[in-house]
Amino acid sequence: MANFGITFKSDMPYRRMISLARQAEQVGFTYGWAFDSHILWQEAYPLLTLMAVNTQRMRLGTLVTNPIVRDPTVTASLLATLNNISDGRMDLGIGRGDSSRRVMGKKPANIERLTEAIHVIRTLTSGKDIVYEGSPLRMAWAKGTLPVWVAGYGPKVLRLCGRIADGIILQFADPALIRWCLQFVREGALEAGRDPTKIEVMSAAPVWVSTDLAKAREHVRWFPALVSNHVVDLIARYKPEELPADLTDYVRERAGYDYRHHAEVGSTNAHFVSDEVVDRFCIVGSVDDHRRRLKELFDLGVTQFNIYLMSGEEEETVAVYGREIIPYFNS
Repeated sequence: MANFGITFKSDMPYRRMISLARQAEQVGFTYGWAFDSHILWQEAYPLLTLMAVNTQRMRLGTLVTNPIVRDPTVTASLLATLNNISDGRMDLGIGRGDSSRRVMGKKPANIERLTEAIHVIRTLTSGKDIVYEGSPLRMAWAKGTLPVWVAGYGPKVLRLCGRIADGIILQFADPALIRWCLQFVREGALEAGRDPTKIEVMSAAPVWVSTDLAKAREHVRWFPALVSNHVVDLIARYKPEELPADLTDYVRERAGYDYRHHAEVGSTNAHFVSDEVVDRFCIVGSVDDHRRRLKELFDLGVTQFNIYLMSGEEEETVAVYGREIIPYFNS
């Protein structure tokens, strides 16, 4: 079975978000995610609470939180509470931290801090004992398990995913780049004695269903610009030969980035993004075009395709996928 998810940018009116979550669940989406960037948008956890009490089957989570903005014990308490409210339907999506940190002029977490936070959150949400910063802790009221999805692009984080994560979050729909990323996930899994095929793989990207490619591209051009923040960070930390040209070449004309227009349709941040890059990172075109790309992704090992819903016509996108795409893969 192919899983499909939706992600909300947290500036959407909450009543509309609830309506979209209900609609998505009814037509076959199995995951709902909320961006977590507390300065740019509304706080994710109240919105996830509303989604939890207004859905029945859909799994829910952050996409993504980070180890620094909140103490890991706070994140653990939030998610454990939501796990109780939702009858065990919560997932943790976590990364080093991009917009929620950089908009404050601060750096993302390093891998060591990310690794520790995952261990703390995973242990506490399961109701187990842990020693954190020298103190023994246990949330006796917490129960169940919390699947952990880690977002990353670089070989180091990807290997970490292979070693400890339940799932990997890859923010693009480019089959060649996903293939490149999965080799490092596999290496990390084998190093840890894990079966790489048991690790969930998410491809997350915006989509636009239309035969008018010019219009479709303009609705999603913001996304490769968002990804460019991570690419610039990778270029600073790795040798050129360690990274694929398909990932790094397109940022050469990037002049800068204004987080006030982060994840925004029509964003001025996206002027440097070419049509070719849009077509690789996102999915645009007819229903058949979407089916072909998604089949290629699923054949590579992607287990969840996650649509970033911030196009302005979210209800129609959900309806088209529920009518034309999801049944095609799950019939």
